Amino acid sequence: MAKKLAAVNKLFVLDTNVLMHDPSSLFRFEEHDIYLPMVTLEELDNNKKGITEVARNARQTSRNLEEIVGTNLSDLDHGCPLAIKGNKHVTGHLFLQTDAVDFDLPMLAGSKADNEILGVVLALKKKYPDRQVILVSKDINIRIKARALNVPAEDYFNDKVLEDTELLYSGMKELPENFWEKHSKAMESWQDAGRMFYRITGPLCRSFLINEFLFYAFEKPFEAIVRSLEGNTAVLEIIKDFTQVKHNVWGITARNREQNFALNLLMDPDVDFVSLLGQAGSGKTLLTLASALTQTLDKKIYSEIIMTRVTVPVGEDIGFLPGTEEEKMTPWMGALEDNLDVLNKSDDDGGEWGRAATQDLIRTRIKIKSLNFMRGRTFLNKFLIIDEAQNLTPKQMKTLITRAGPGTKVVCLGNIAQIDTPYLTEGSSGLTYVVDRFKGWEHNGHITLMRGERSRLADFASEIL
Repeated sequence: MAKKLAAVNKLFVLDTNVLMHDPSSLFRFEEHDIYLPMVTLEELDNNKKGITEVARNARQTSRNLEEIVGTNLSDLDHGCPLAIKGNKHVTGHLFLQTDAVDFDLPMLAGSKADNEILGVVLALKKKYPDRQVILVSKDINIRIKARALNVPAEDYFNDKVLEDTELLYSGMKELPENFWEKHSKAMESWQDAGRMFYRITGPLCRSFLINEFLFYAFEKPFEAIVRSLEGNTAVLEIIKDFTQVKHNVWGITARNREQNFALNLLMDPDVDFVSLLGQAGSGKTLLTLASALTQTLDKKIYSEIIMTRVTVPVGEDIGFLPGTEEEKMTPWMGALEDNLDVLNKSDDDGGEWGRAATQDLIRTRIKIKSLNFMRGRTFLNKFLIIDEAQNLTPKQMKTLITRAGPGTKVVCLGNIAQIDTPYLTEGSSGLTYVVDRFKGWEHNGHITLMRGERSRLADFASEIL
């Protein structure tokens, strides 16, 4: 029976970067077995020092390994069960390299770690001809080398929220032309505090999500947000039209349908978490800042605006920066400055003096914070803006969002096509993670902004380059 089971179970050889990327990867292979070469353990040891995310993950992996191996030294040849703590569903075993592998790779140079791992995989293939031995690595080069040596190699996919980011929730749905024919039977409508509601029943209601926007683009156009769902019945609320000048937000009006949806979410006090995705120039930061200023300075819902972002340079780093935390963050906050210029221009009534006074007032209400000092903080009644959120890992995203205390609104902005963090992809970015996990929660809202509104040059560059 053991022989038969061994033939079915795959044997995954893990590269160090998988463990340092996700320490819980040891428990993600279900019924299959894991093999760790000695060089992987050696590299883990070399990377454990420091306070970086990688060093933290290396230390966590070592703790996990110690718990798995524990005192089962006699069982190392038969493998240590991976089912520890809350991972009882994992039925695979962990194997460590217990003896030297005498396998030379004449076409690969020297004793480089990657080449030693490849040597171990080839030796295992010889030792277990009837088992599938697969190398798992986040390093694309070792996977290419492996394929050249006819060794099966895969990327580590388990941290991916979605295989295909095309399937990512967009926050809105277009209604078909025959929508009213199928859904207007027994329709009710009422008004409450100046807002218009409809209760509709029909087959499409099952596919709606709470706080999803619906639009009907045929005769008698209609735009609404889903407020509650119960089986085949949905309650829709007609949204506010921010494209009209009389409904402007800090002098800003929506230029397209998605921007209008975004402003409805940003201005809704019942929505605690908003995520906005969109290409460069689609208005994410401008809309967010405009609504933050209106609700902080005019409506006094929030006490101040806090803005933070990941400090990942696009090119070479510019070294250490002088000054306080706020001053060090200033070079990263060019986007904030640019948008404040636009928002200040919209205030023409007060003349030069009025504008200068407004600018000083705004400056006192916007705080720029670094991500590095967020642990243990709690924000009360703040409007927290996380810019360039696509560069955050899911773990960092969790750390940030859990800072929110009572009365705080969190807004995540980003473009998953512009990821600068190594090893993060569109599928495993923290932004993709929160959009997917939060959808359907009654205090969450998400919109993917489709069109750039910067300039004809920027739009053309986004399409053509």
